[in-house]
Amino acid sequence: MKQKALVIGLDGVPYSMLSALMQQGAMPYLHNLAKHGAFGAMEVPLPPISSVSWTSFATGKSPCHHGIYGFTDISSTHSLVFPTFLDVRCRTLFDALGTMGKRSVVINLPATYPVRDFPGVLISGFVAPDLARAVHPPAMLPTLQRLGYRVDVDLTRIRSDPELLYEELYDILTTRIHTAELLMNNEPWDLFCLVITGTDRLHHYDFEAWTNSQSRNRSKFISYYNAIDSNIQRICDSFITQQGSDPYLLLFLSDHGFTQLDAEVYCNALLQQHGYLTFLHDSPKMISQLAPATTKAFALDPGRIYVNRSDRFQHGCVSPQDVPALCDRLAQLFLDLQCEGKQVFQAVKRREELYTGPCAQFAPDLVLLPHRGFDPKGALSDVVFKKGHLTGMHTHDDAFWLCAGSAEFDPPQTILDCSGILTSFFMQER
Repeated sequence: MKQKALVIGLDGVPYSMLSALMQQGAMPYLHNLAKHGAFGAMEVPLPPISSVSWTSFATGKSPCHHGIYGFTDISSTHSLVFPTFLDVRCRTLFDALGTMGKRSVVINLPATYPVRDFPGVLISGFVAPDLARAVHPPAMLPTLQRLGYRVDVDLTRIRSDPELLYEELYDILTTRIHTAELLMNNEPWDLFCLVITGTDRLHHYDFEAWTNSQSRNRSKFISYYNAIDSNIQRICDSFITQQGSDPYLLLFLSDHGFTQLDAEVYCNALLQQHGYLTFLHDSPKMISQLAPATTKAFALDPGRIYVNRSDRFQHGCVSPQDVPALCDRLAQLFLDLQCEGKQVFQAVKRREELYTGPCAQFAPDLVLLPHRGFDPKGALSDVVFKKGHLTGMHTHDDAFWLCAGSAEFDPPQTILDCSGILTSFFMQER
């Protein structure tokens, strides 16, 4: 018998919304799988951002083991850095399967750029600015170029003309599915993983089409999900037919939940107003331009607060013995913050509460957990609260998982457990 597993990720799809879409008849195939398999909600590690969550899935480890805390990070000299797949500090599920002689095909998994030596085929997900460095093996590149493969929708185009959002989403979905079918039928594999990120883009730019039943884009929103369901069915039916009587596992999951965005919260503006953050000159463009001798704390996306501590930063001005008291004051500052009479943050988590692994020293000192509707930002701003062009935001809870097939497993509580389900499935073959 030849065991195979098919994983399909739906980036940013909340369990509550997916359940409702199933009940409304918009996703009949997934609804049928849920009724005959297992379906539930789960949490993801903090902070709830794709680079952290998908790396946690890929490794089965939390950020304090794999070392990825966001799409951006900061060096000991306060320079902004951009963690890549090469910075992941522990073995991935795909590497582990490779040692067992298993081959993986992975398409569009975020935070896997640039590609490296890989036991199978890897096409990186966002952020991947150069397709040539996003494909392994390199011989696959001409095929993707002929298909017109793109890693992501054109966000610049969408921002300039929001009416192009759905056109972009369908264009990317069509090419993604075509690529998946091509590789599924022509490459040898044991684990096949496809991530659809258009769902996340849709929620960021038009979540109002879901929360407001009277939205003019409501039918477009539902139709896009119906198209996803139909394409998933096509892929899964083909896989199940090919597998015949051999054991198989279908696993679907999201990397975080989503909710309506009411206000963006610019944490550095708050820190600056209260004297915790200063800059080298007026009108700074990025956090790396902070004044190290007088800055006590600063923020990075999404809601990560770093103390400018002398035992971490070369020019840090906060001594280790002063860190706990400063964290107390910072936590209270954010817990006291209100917007139009509403408390913005429900909790402020300390590093030692969340992270205890070998990469804990790279973690933020505080992580902000907002009430729904308030999206913490690390960008610079003159004001604390804004409402921009985005209509949806991430949540750490309300992610979903769905399993079907011949595997036995314990229901996952977090996205890390999904990696464990796959490992256990392939271990059963041995």
